[in-house]
Amino acid sequence: MTEIRHVSDTARWVAFYRAMETQRPDALFHDPFAAKLAGAKGEAIVDDLPRGRQMAWAMVVRTQVFDEIILDRIRTGDVDLVLNLAAGLDARPWRLTQLPSSLRWVDVDLPAILDYKLETLAGEKTICHYDAVRLDLTDSSKRGVLFEKLGRASKRVLVVTEGLLIYLTPEQVADLARDLHVPRAFRWWLIDLISPRLLNMMQRSWGARLEIANAPFKFAPAEGTKFFEPLGWSEVEYRSALEEGHRLKREMRGAWLWRLLSKLASKRGQAETRRMSGSVLLERIP
Repeated sequence: MTEIRHVSDTARWVAFYRAMETQRPDALFHDPFAAKLAGAKGEAIVDDLPRGRQMAWAMVVRTQVFDEIILDRIRTGDVDLVLNLAAGLDARPWRLTQLPSSLRWVDVDLPAILDYKLETLAGEKTICHYDAVRLDLTDSSKRGVLFEKLGRASKRVLVVTEGLLIYLTPEQVADLARDLHVPRAFRWWLIDLISPRLLNMMQRSWGARLEIANAPFKFAPAEGTKFFEPLGWSEVEYRSALEEGHRLKREMRGAWLWRLLSKLASKRGQAETRRMSGSVLLERIP
């Protein structure tokens, strides 16, 4: 029996990776809340997965890159609201000391996961204004009402969906993209994206366990970020996980071989390797 019983358990999985990174003497970031949020279950999930600890690099790199892009958008884009959808056990409003106190941060997720996070962090102060909205994001009508309300109350919004889209069908992602495009204040959307090739590799390694938990990986559009263009969103920044892992000195085992093979490949092959996985900043198309 897999340690992952529900899609919300994946939040503990990722939190344990943040805890692993925090313990390093050369840590890229410090999340003093990650170990407590992950709990023993988070560690058990990682140890139950094939090569679970070896794959920490991918989540660590994604966390660091998301941190960098979020702070850059706030600083240079005058973002006044960060809307974190399917926020899980993300603790950025508590741990990112560079956040301006005037910023508003809204977490949205299922009641159980948000209740657990807020109970675990009870007594801890956020760096900016913080709100938690308990909502099933698959409820499109309630989702639309929330987006409309937040859009009216803000001027420049950065939407964050870290680790969410991969669990949705293309139709669900398209519906979400359309709803996010409605409020004019929603200017940017930060996502992570994988290729069909990587999806197949991940399904071979972890697919059976995630299927049992009703949390299968689904979304990996063959057209990449062009999937979002007809829905009102265009790519303005792409950070390749492989390249960022090399920059941050957090690489997967055998990364040197991938780099070598990529150099020997055609331009098309090089582009495919570079875009196997990455963090993407999308901008609203007027």
